Amino acid sequence: MAGGWDGIEEFVCVARAGSFTGGARLFNASVTHMSRAVARLEARLDAQLFNRTTRSVYLTDTGTAFLENCQRLIESRDEAINLVASQDEPSGLLRLTCSYALGEKFIAPLVRRFAQANPQLRVVLDLDNDVVDIAGRGYDLAVRTGHLEDSRLIATRVAQRELATVASRDYLSHRGRPRTIADLAGHDCLLGSTPQWHFREGQTYRPEGRWKCNSGAAVLEACLAGMGVCQLPVFYLGDHVAAGRLEVLLPDQRSEDEPIWAVYPARRHLSPKVSHLVALLRAELQPALDAAGV
Repeated sequence: MAGGWDGIEEFVCVARAGSFTGGARLFNASVTHMSRAVARLEARLDAQLFNRTTRSVYLTDTGTAFLENCQRLIESRDEAINLVASQDEPSGLLRLTCSYALGEKFIAPLVRRFAQANPQLRVVLDLDNDVVDIAGRGYDLAVRTGHLEDSRLIATRVAQRELATVASRDYLSHRGRPRTIADLAGHDCLLGSTPQWHFREGQTYRPEGRWKCNSGAAVLEACLAGMGVCQLPVFYLGDHVAAGRLEVLLPDQRSEDEPIWAVYPARRHLSPKVSHLVALLRAELQPALDAAGV
């Protein structure tokens, strides 16, 4: 009889990816292997886990219930193995990606220290404001913020960041201060890579303006130059607010802190190079962010 785990990880990967092709890429195996492994598992269970058409693959009701149990089994197994594997030294190539500002200011210094402490490790850190397919492009880990949509990935919350809406004193002296979120419609807004600004209790505002850039530093410079109102993570703003160059607006409407995640493909999260780095981020990223805040 086949082993108890035969086909389970292949099934979970196909379910997460939504296709046998995507599951094969995630599992690092051929599509033929994935198809046969899932078929053998269905035969052992005497149940159909997927509905298959020429264009799509989706879970049956039985498959949905079975997936939840399989994910818990895999997580429990991996945690047990990690207790043993965690004593190994990080080594080999570690590839990770992060947004520019968070990467340059916080992640790169932490990862540099991590590499210095582990001489058997080689690191490639790619900074990119676009959300890349980390499984498809061979990354071991990504650091991301906000809502996560890729269900194929494992996510660990490592920190949180605070957002603030600000403008320069010069701008406010000419245009006045917005007192409500609705008042922002009467102001020049400086747009970054996020299409919506976030406020308390889930309120959002979609800004419009004549300046947009996917660089937070460039948005900050425009704000300091008196071009308008912007919303940025507070680590951009601390020194400028303290020096009086910028003023925090709508303080009673500030949104809840935005989570920061370490995300990684399921089959890689047992590697010491990943698990040790995630532990470092959980321990040291938040204090670094807090020190740079408003």
